[in-house]
Amino acid sequence: MEKEERETKRRYGTVNFEKRKHPRFSVDLPAEYNRADVSIKQGHATNASEGGLLLYLPEQIEIGKHLRLKLFFSMGSELHTIETLVEVVWTDIHLGKDWGDYRTGVRFVEISAEYMGKLRNFLRSLSG
Repeated sequence: MEKEERETKRRYGTVNFEKRKHPRFSVDLPAEYNRADVSIKQGHATNASEGGLLLYLPEQIEIGKHLRLKLFFSMGSELHTIETLVEVVWTDIHLGKDWGDYRTGVRFVEISAEYMGKLRNFLRSLSG
């Protein structure tokens, strides 16, 4: 009987639930960034939420490094910018080193209430 019970026992697996606090939105936004020791460089965001961004940058940046970031987007006929301090939380190479396109996940470390309000309004405009 013991063997029979094992065979009819239900099996349970793990389910991968979304762990992010904020919903993510696909975007294509130009960005400028710099570190204390480097001049301003260009990148772009392809994914945005109230917690952070997925950036494509021309260089690989170490996890834990902080960047000053300026993000550009339009709402209606107005061009908006958001300036923030972000921290690199993960990075990988998307197209390979020869292409110089590094996928970089960043989280907001410092963002003013005004800029967070602009970002929220922009993200809401994308959701519906």
